[in-house]
Amino acid sequence: MRSGHDKLIENFKTIFEVTASKEFLNMEGLNGEVPFWIAPYDIQLQDQADTEINHLTKKLNNNGVTVLVLDLFEISVRLLEDNIGLDKMFMVEKKKTKDKFKKALQSTLNLHERFIPFISNTVKKEEPQILILTGVGSVYPFIRSHNVLNNLQSAITAIPTLMFFPGEYNGKALNLFGDLKDDNYYRAFNIFEYKINITKR
Repeated sequence: MRSGHDKLIENFKTIFEVTASKEFLNMEGLNGEVPFWIAPYDIQLQDQADTEINHLTKKLNNNGVTVLVLDLFEISVRLLEDNIGLDKMFMVEKKKTKDKFKKALQSTLNLHERFIPFISNTVKKEEPQILILTGVGSVYPFIRSHNVLNNLQSAITAIPTLMFFPGEYNGKALNLFGDLKDDNYYRAFNIFEYKINITKR
């Protein structure tokens, strides 16, 4: 019986085969859908997943595929620092309830005016062939993965976007950590199901 780590390694081999393929890079077989993919993984293997994402990026770059990896948590920290300062945000956290602090975070990060434009502008500047998003679990609940994807739909369309998701995705519902229902999201492809489509052609 395979261990969770062995399965993770096998899954990342599949992800590499898919993302390095011409079909994926050319965004074939989408039937008019947005070029978004989700790679679910076990949150208990987060450290190993982070290591494998780094290996994946290096392998793709070595194969001539340029990749931009953006961590949603790192983006959040940068935007907070630039717009209010982390020290001030820590003071706000001490004074407010959890719910009010969450709203203060969301207001400062401003998904429409700051967060999504930051991602979009970085992609335009770097001109990668693939955008990889990480850090989904670290920004929950003040940044929700389905909100990021919904707002990126009109901003990132010229290249494929792959979000690493610590939980489960069945093509309809996003279940963060395999337990918390993030929300329904229908427009992304499960990266492992896309491998099956390539194999059958």
